[in-house]
Order: sequence, then C-alpha cells, then structure tokens
Amino acid sequence: MILNERETTVIKDLQTQEKSCVEKYGKYSEQAKDGELKNLFSRLQKEEQKHYDSLGQVLSGKVPSCNCNDSEGKEYQPKAVYNSVMESEDKKTDCFLATDCIGTEKMVSSEYNSNVFNLGDSDLRKLLADIQIEEQNHAEMLYKYKQVNGMK
Repeated sequence: MILNERETTVIKDLQTQEKSCVEKYGKYSEQAKDGELKNLFSRLQKEEQKHYDSLGQVLSGKVPSCNCNDSEGKEYQPKAVYNSVMESEDKKTDCFLATDCIGTEKMVSSEYNSNVFNLGDSDLRKLLADIQIEEQNHAEMLYKYKQVNGMK
C-alpha cells in the first residue's frame, strides 16, 4: 500500500498523538498513588504503544490486521481503594490523573473519528476505526475507576 502525501501526514499526526499518550501513561503510572490505577496506566501505556507501532507499520506500507470487537471497557471491573467520603491527598492526585487521561482519550478518539475519512484504503479506515474504539474503551475504563472510587 502506498500512501499519498495527505494520508502520510494524517498517519504521522496520529502517531505523534499516540507517542504522547505512551509517555503520559508512563509518567502517570509512576505518579499514581493507588496500585490499581498504576496497573491501569501501565496497561493503557502498552495499548497506546501498540497503536503507535501499528501506525508505524502503515507508514512502512503494511496495514496490520485488527480486532473490531473490542470490549475491554465493558469488561473492566476495577477494585475500589478509596470511598466516596474519603478525601485524602492521594485520592485527589489519582482523581486528577484519571480525569486528565479521560480528556486525552476523548481528544485522541475525536482525531481518529475526524481523520478516518481522509484515507482511501478500506483496511486502513478499518484499522483507524478499531483504534478509535479502543481509545473510547480506555476512557470508559478510567471513568469506571473514578466511579468505583467515589471520585467526581
């Protein structure tokens, strides 16, 4: 597969977003106070790295296969560490980190949604649509973490 200039720019821009997510989740994993959140950030970092690598394969001329039946967000059941009345500094820190990442996931998901139509290859559009669903799942997982821990 050969990308035109516009398509190459789109993929490179998306790859930049993924790299930023990989770095953010790595840093936030170190900053998180709760082990459950640390693990979630590490998990999401690995998934964002897969997105980055998949886009790299596209730039090399190969569209990797994808699983368009993602249900990780639906199946994720985090364990509560904090409760709704507890207001510790650790809880506030973890709430900030999770909330910030939800905003990032929304933005990145929106980028995939907007850019999928700039690509001519149907397999490539399918890959981007799959990644977008995975980004939505990441936001759902973070939301569930906040919800079970009584975070606003």
